[in-house]
Amino acid sequence: MEKIASSNVQDDTAHSKIKNSLSLNDAVVLIVGLVIGAGIFRTPSVVAANSSSPELFFLAWIGGGAVSLIGALCYAELTTAFPNAGGDYYFIRKAFGKKVSFLFVWSRLSVIQTGSIAILAYVFGDYLAVIFNVGALSSILYAATIVIILTAINLANIRFGTLTQKVFTTVEVGGILLVVVAGLFFTPDDAKPLQEASSGLSSGSFGLAMVFVLLTFGGWNEAAYISAETHSGSRTMAKALIVSILIITSVYLLINYTFVQVLGLENMGQSDAIASDLMYTAFGNTGSKLIGALVAVSAVTSINATIFTGARSTYALGRDYSIFAPLGKWNSQTSVPTTAFIVQAIVSLLLISLGLLTRDGFETVIEYTAPVFWFFFLLVGISIFVLRKKEPSAKRPFKVPLYPVTPILFCLTCAYLLYSSIMHTGIGALVGIAVLLVGFIPLYFQNIKNKKSIHIH
Repeated sequence: MEKIASSNVQDDTAHSKIKNSLSLNDAVVLIVGLVIGAGIFRTPSVVAANSSSPELFFLAWIGGGAVSLIGALCYAELTTAFPNAGGDYYFIRKAFGKKVSFLFVWSRLSVIQTGSIAILAYVFGDYLAVIFNVGALSSILYAATIVIILTAINLANIRFGTLTQKVFTTVEVGGILLVVVAGLFFTPDDAKPLQEASSGLSSGSFGLAMVFVLLTFGGWNEAAYISAETHSGSRTMAKALIVSILIITSVYLLINYTFVQVLGLENMGQSDAIASDLMYTAFGNTGSKLIGALVAVSAVTSINATIFTGARSTYALGRDYSIFAPLGKWNSQTSVPTTAFIVQAIVSLLLISLGLLTRDGFETVIEYTAPVFWFFFLLVGISIFVLRKKEPSAKRPFKVPLYPVTPILFCLTCAYLLYSSIMHTGIGALVGIAVLLVGFIPLYFQNIKNKKSIHIH
């Protein structure tokens, strides 16, 4: 399946073209920017509605941080032992072979990464449309425009892309702290709810609450795609993953504590726009518009980082499979995979266009991506066991602690979320699975091409 005979030569050649241009701070900023996004302004109300007490509510968020840390420890072993711009794709290829890895990177291009970009772009468009409405198609137009702009920024130069990410992440975290300060210090005492009795709260599903918590924590695994571009790769990646999860968990606990103190758990569970309700309580309509701008910035932050990392797996697709060779071109001058960025943007724009066909484009794209994402996430977890057996002598600067318990917990979590994403979603999930299966078509033609080549020689 490779373009040349030796996969080792291919990896070394590709790796030599990639500059180690990212520092520890760059990696942490990228991970934090990927995870802390618009989700934290949407999911706490759902988690509250499925928590029977404030204690269980906070336990869910602490549990989300713990599960993410477990996953980060597993990824730290993989990224330090096998640093590569292909990230998850590279781990899956080494563990399960080229056919499975092809389906994964196909899904990244057609479902997972481009779907994530479209989801975040919808969030950006929806909130910006509330502030600056230019018509019925405002949200879609804004969503498409931001994808085009951020793709152009990342095409220009990797340093320009990371600088933009630092600015957006600083604004984003600063804005979240502003919400915290406004809620705790500027909300009138008579506007805050009385202490609620547990009997008045929902007895919903704690498992469903965890699904949304882990959705909000999602994105830290994208660090695997920049493991080959960091200074002192092994040490930097392990530190970046652990530090990022600790920062993210702290921020989430702080803002959720603010929500509970200002609105109360029962009111949170009944809110459709929890952050807007909080800011309205503190500052009125001005506060509501301010939070709209904040959510838009949060979405931009995550879109930028998702575009940055997503193009690397698309690049790996072209680098290792001749049928997609144009995607495997790396521009050494700007240090970016130019064609991969452009194709990724086109597919993302096609998914955004679903908004023209359905009134629930945001929800449909979530359903579209979830099952495929958790299936391959589970395979990455299993690859830890496979690679320890297949390559026991490989140098592992960082080993996941408490092996095999830690990766088993990670795999069980992924399996549970895979089950939930199929059982609790609609037609979008089936479409996503169908698009994944379409990947067998180019795989089939690639096999035919390889057989003909062998026959000729």
